[in-house]
Amino acid sequence: MKKIGLIINPWAGVGGPAGLKGSDGSHTVEQALARGATQRAGARMKTALESLLPFSADIQFVSFAGEMGQALLESMGFRVEVIGRSAAETSCAEDTEKAARVIRDHGVDLLLFAGGDGTARNIYNAIGDDFPVLGIPAGVKMHSGCYAITPAAGGEVLRRLMSGELVDLRSQEVRDIDEQAFRAGKVRTRFYGELLVPEAGQFVQAVKNAGREVEALAVADIAAEIVENMEEDTLYIVGPGSTTFAVMEELGLDGTLLGVDLVRGGELLAADVSAAEIVAQLSEQVGPVKIIVTGIGGQGHVLGRGNQQISPEVLRTVGRDNIIVVATKTKVSELQGRPLLLDSGDAQLDEDWSGFIPVITGYRDSILYPVSDGRTGYVQVPEA
Repeated sequence: MKKIGLIINPWAGVGGPAGLKGSDGSHTVEQALARGATQRAGARMKTALESLLPFSADIQFVSFAGEMGQALLESMGFRVEVIGRSAAETSCAEDTEKAARVIRDHGVDLLLFAGGDGTARNIYNAIGDDFPVLGIPAGVKMHSGCYAITPAAGGEVLRRLMSGELVDLRSQEVRDIDEQAFRAGKVRTRFYGELLVPEAGQFVQAVKNAGREVEALAVADIAAEIVENMEEDTLYIVGPGSTTFAVMEELGLDGTLLGVDLVRGGELLAADVSAAEIVAQLSEQVGPVKIIVTGIGGQGHVLGRGNQQISPEVLRTVGRDNIIVVATKTKVSELQGRPLLLDSGDAQLDEDWSGFIPVITGYRDSILYPVSDGRTGYVQVPEA
């Protein structure tokens, strides 16, 4: 019988689709809900746990009451021992830290949690760096290295553990950023400590490379290529990132480095929009629509990290053929053959869109590169 501790931060990630660039604090959660955001952490944890259903008779979960874990586990048919609850109906950071301490002291073999970088900080604060934990990504800011690359990839790590396969344990960084500075377009990341994380293949994400792209000429070439081929009647949904921001600069528009902007006919229709605002614009759009995104340095996510405003509904409406991925060859090379990653929040969409995709890497220069939902882990790219 394996004992697994489980903690869900129910409010992790609610600020992403609302364009709030984070979910820390009750005020941010209230803003997100007012903008129509919904909870997503439980659904993402469910995706990871589905891989454990064949082993349910051999697992005893230990968790807190309600949305912090009990409700999901019982709905899936797992046995769960409830050893605490949040102080109020809406859980907070202090509840996460309390749950982590109590669950660890209860003799579990592994602590599984769903959240973002703030949640990872809470877990580190509570249990330190010498106890095995695995994060299921559910937040907006995902700089830390303690998370699986997708919920499904986290499930694969758990399946391998339960199957008795060899799984490494490695120390991974916990990092977080200043949300207020982030909303002002500044990335200030800070190292907080390390967590001990089970790894299998390439199912656990790397630490995000912070800062803007320094390859100014390559980025400028990419921007020139994009702008030269823009069509007047096409709506462009421009995702966050230094490379996409260069496109806005090439257009002479006051875009947002860390938000999602809408452009048509060389004009800025709206800046720093939410998922709901994008959907509303799509309903009015007569001509074609394209989405411009870039991969996160060091991790490779093109969807699901910092750009949750580009929701599964938006993606399905626009279609895979109208996704424009931009990245310098240096950034792609830093992946060392790992695929670009899809973690949109819709597992079927991510699976359907896996394969190979063109990546614009310069002026009239592009490559074909693998993109994956994380279920297959590592994809080896042949050397040129």
